[in-house]
Amino acid sequence: MKFRKYFFSFLILMFSFYTVSSYSMAPDVFVQSTVNRASQILSSDISKEMKIEKLKIIAEETVDINGIGFYTLGSYRKTLDEEQKEKYKNIFKNYFLKSFSSRLAEYSNPEIQVNSKEKLNEKYTIVSSTLVATKDRPEVKIEWRIYTKNPSNPLIRDLIIEGLSLARTQKEEFASILNSNDGNILVLFDALEKFISN
Repeated sequence: MKFRKYFFSFLILMFSFYTVSSYSMAPDVFVQSTVNRASQILSSDISKEMKIEKLKIIAEETVDINGIGFYTLGSYRKTLDEEQKEKYKNIFKNYFLKSFSSRLAEYSNPEIQVNSKEKLNEKYTIVSSTLVATKDRPEVKIEWRIYTKNPSNPLIRDLIIEGLSLARTQKEEFASILNSNDGNILVLFDALEKFISN
């Protein structure tokens, strides 16, 4: 699944020792604070294994993994029974976390500057930012789709990298697998489980 190398590489940039607070946190503050702390983790002297474990925990706290997972199923999610939904949630979560952690070694001390925010409605705010250029990579524009239904616990629903929605691309990849197999959800389960077990 070639998409994961883009999706989860950039997800690495946004995780940190973020503690869910009891007060409302502005989406732009949420993004800036998490990426700042992510840089500290990725540039720290702790072992790679410890970094991975810390980032996995934070990923579960700051990203709407279930929301992303069911979005990527598109209309196929309506065909699942309750048992299949629960199985998919568990498989996707493990797939997400493994994909995320496998990209860790590619980054050290990424610098992201938050530029602005645009409230779309009560549930969503877009935060615009820039991955600062270095001698090894160009500047990259990143938009964060933040779910704000609960203002005290903002969650990341998508990243838009230079105009490309990563969640939508993942959705298209899953749809391709399902469409090629007569909508058989078990084929997708198998593909994700193979990735997790490798």
